[in-house]
Amino acid sequence: MRIHHVQVSCPPGGEDLARRFYGEGLGLPEVPKPPALATRGGCWFRGADGGGVEVHVGVETGFTPARKAHPAFLLEDGAALDATGVRLERLGFVVDRTEEHTFPGHRRFHAADGHGNRVELLAVF
Repeated sequence: MRIHHVQVSCPPGGEDLARRFYGEGLGLPEVPKPPALATRGGCWFRGADGGGVEVHVGVETGFTPARKAHPAFLLEDGAALDATGVRLERLGFVVDRTEEHTFPGHRRFHAADGHGNRVELLAVF
């Protein structure tokens, strides 16, 4: 068994901010939603290699951000982790490095996507 995708939510009209975080910030290319699902709004992102990472951002009326539950994305190495953190900060997202060395064998940070959903990024060291 493996994970096909993770889904996070955004409020109605929140797709552009999701594109900024997941597309520009994390570097995940946006992929078209199937026509039967496209009418629901939201946007999908998939790792450039076509596998591994897929994020679906769904529109949720009465949206509340996930502040504890979160996806965790494993990056290639510490350099990629650092570059992603810098890119997110340059785009105006808050990067929290207070738990950088609290997970043995890894470096990590947390960021809130544009809607306040918690996202973890980590690398093995």
